Amino acid sequence: MLLKLLENISPKNFYVFVGKVIPWTLSFAILLITYGLYLGLFVAPTDYQQGEAFRIIYVHVPSAWLSLFAYSVLFASAVIALIWRIKIFEIIAISSAKIGALFTFLALVTGAIWGKPMWGTWWVWDARLTSELILFFIYLSIILLYNSFDDYRKGAKAANILAVIGFINIPIIHFSVEWWNTLHQGPSVMKFSAPSIASEMLVPLIYTSIGFTLYFVTALLLSARNILVDRERKSQWIQSI
Repeated sequence: MLLKLLENISPKNFYVFVGKVIPWTLSFAILLITYGLYLGLFVAPTDYQQGEAFRIIYVHVPSAWLSLFAYSVLFASAVIALIWRIKIFEIIAISSAKIGALFTFLALVTGAIWGKPMWGTWWVWDARLTSELILFFIYLSIILLYNSFDDYRKGAKAANILAVIGFINIPIIHFSVEWWNTLHQGPSVMKFSAPSIASEMLVPLIYTSIGFTLYFVTALLLSARNILVDRERKSQWIQSI
């Protein structure tokens, strides 16, 4: 049943569906990010250890989360595209890779900004930081491989194979702070027990994380729609729009 549903996702139906969803996801993303940042930057109390520097978590944590979430979307789309060769999921995969690379870069930059006052240096070859940097290079490799073929279907297949192989890095990133003795702090929000962060600081983080996620969905759909239009520009349904 699920396979039949996936196979019936036509380019035209996807284009129409995306056009209806984007205004809603973008509106809620702007609302939640704005409100979350207001609470995090102006209402949340100063951290007794990190001072005002802790406030960068309202950008860093959502970015780091989305660097992993985007790759999960990429991986799932790549598997579907490789097995069933559904065009839409080839497009979603490469779109997710592009946006995931941007969020990974943002996570690395904001992490460096936080690390300077906390660790006294912009960068250390910490297990979490190093595996996140590897993730950034995997994203770039997927994008470059995709664009190195004149036939976009061949490029998509090669890029998706690399994406499936590269997924091994995702659990390494997630568990790196537990497997090794690292400078990077352990999990403080996503824990089986109660989060080790005050609710006054946690609530704004939840708002910004949801907002950033909705922004990711918006950017993903916009990118996918643009790629779809470029691929299908000679199709009759595009001409009729």
